[in-house]
Amino acid sequence: MDKIDSLFLEALRAALRNTSVDWTGERKISQEDWPALFQMADRHHVLPMIYEAVYSCPAAASANPAMMASFRQHMLAKVVMQDMRTEEALRLLSFLEGKGLHPLVVKGLVCRNIYPRPDYRISGDEDIWICQEEFPACHKAMLEFGMEPADSRKDPGQADEVPYSRKGSPIYIELHKSLFPVDSRAYGDLNRFFEHAGERAIRVSARGCQAPGSAQAENSIATLGFTDHLFYLICHAFKHFLHSGFGIRQVCDIVLFANTYGREIDWDYVLASCRAIRAQKFAASVFRIGEKYLTFDPAAACCMGVWSRIPVDESKMLADLLDAGVFGDGSMSRRHSSTITLEAVAAQKEGRRASRGLVKTVFPSARDLEGRFPYLKDRPWLLPAAWTQRISQYRRETKKAANNSAAEAVEIGNKRVELLREYGIID
Repeated sequence: MDKIDSLFLEALRAALRNTSVDWTGERKISQEDWPALFQMADRHHVLPMIYEAVYSCPAAASANPAMMASFRQHMLAKVVMQDMRTEEALRLLSFLEGKGLHPLVVKGLVCRNIYPRPDYRISGDEDIWICQEEFPACHKAMLEFGMEPADSRKDPGQADEVPYSRKGSPIYIELHKSLFPVDSRAYGDLNRFFEHAGERAIRVSARGCQAPGSAQAENSIATLGFTDHLFYLICHAFKHFLHSGFGIRQVCDIVLFANTYGREIDWDYVLASCRAIRAQKFAASVFRIGEKYLTFDPAAACCMGVWSRIPVDESKMLADLLDAGVFGDGSMSRRHSSTITLEAVAAQKEGRRASRGLVKTVFPSARDLEGRFPYLKDRPWLLPAAWTQRISQYRRETKKAANNSAAEAVEIGNKRVELLREYGIID
């Protein structure tokens, strides 16, 4: 772990405690360190939290005023936009429920309310889960509210996940008919754990966390039960880990959720479910990182010994997630490396040997490309056209980003396959 990584984690822990760091002089942080720290925070979508934790420390007084002002302005803009997105999302949820629908909120709105400063927990979209039977009526209600499908290439009736935006508003909604893409060979089977989760749904306060049953309906949002939601947060981070990585904000979500609702969580079920998907070492590493570097408290979470009994070295995962950025978007090469890692996991589940190297990265199967090119689902014979389109897009991305090449993507992918082996996800 380098100096910036260490400073970043120290500031983030202070933010989660709603306190400030006490850095003094350049022996702790130099003029050159400040931009690197804030850029890392921005890459992990925690810039408001990091800025709030550091701006009043003695060392910040000697930082470049113009640089501090620039990041402050950037941070405040993010907070204002987040507040607007939150208010709009709550209005939308109230509207949908007024139509007799049963949307369940996952991640963003629920997690945001357990942070010391909710609007400092930034997310570009809000996730809503609706049952398949209610989707047509929900889609109609979304249009009535002024929302429009954000991706014209997708048929809303066929897609597992439909994104919506609204003209003149920062709101962006991802409406899920299933919590994970059902066609994914690597993790589509995770949906089996949530088949009856809707029957265990609860309501929590729309502003600040509350115990189950204590939220008034008009001031609350419907969401997964606490055990289901924690396991979903783990599965969601796990899904991104299988792709190209996940970031520290997802660790923060899991840590704060466990600390806040630990008494309501069936930890034996969570552990057994993690074992069932070969994610017990993954989860143990997440909680170990949370305990060492953030604010995870096993006693407060009522899970003493659950994760500490699993022998695991969390340092490699920490290095990977710090490099990954919020959703594994640290570099274009890293993003493209997901072809290799997902193939390795799918091969493990299907009892075959994984394809490796450049050919698989450049020429994936039709099934692997259906998410990006939906026409392949009904017309798989157009796969060569999809390859051509994908290569063309890849070339355009390569020209825009210096940290992007097919060879580097293969190198990163192969290294991350070894990381999956390290944590027992594949053999």
